[in-house]
Amino acid sequence: MATLSTEQQATARQWIAEGMKISDFQRRLETDFALKLTYMEARFLIDDLKVIPKDPEPPAPPVAPVVPAASAPAVGTVEPDEVVPPEGNLGGGNVQVTVDAVTRPNAMVSGRVRFSDGQGAAWLIDTQGRPGLVADEKGYRPSQPDLMAFQVSLERELAKLGY
Repeated sequence: MATLSTEQQATARQWIAEGMKISDFQRRLETDFALKLTYMEARFLIDDLKVIPKDPEPPAPPVAPVVPAASAPAVGTVEPDEVVPPEGNLGGGNVQVTVDAVTRPNAMVSGRVRFSDGQGAAWLIDTQGRPGLVADEKGYRPSQPDLMAFQVSLERELAKLGY
């Protein structure tokens, strides 16, 4: 163990017990006791002192604002994280999603989509969870309702497969 007196050991134990981080403990040893240690040496000293560092306190969850009764959401209002399935024929037709039997390289899952206007595209979700869409026709952009229907249809297809 580093050369600390009994009194210094007690003080160091108290610092750690109060939740001091190791880097702060290291600095404090240098300023208060003129003991310069590497991070690893400070870790070993904590082990030698038989003190377990405290985990930092998690931040308190934010308090939700109180919503007055007059401004409560109306029946049928969509909450931010609520998924609403498409109603009727969004975009004037169906959006059909298929999942590839053999996944494309560098993808977790991939497939094809046919939008309501008959245009097709390949889709994938890469290994980092990022979605991608490559239209068959260069420069094609599906309508917003078709994109929304695609997202819901894709979610349903992936849920069927356990994703």
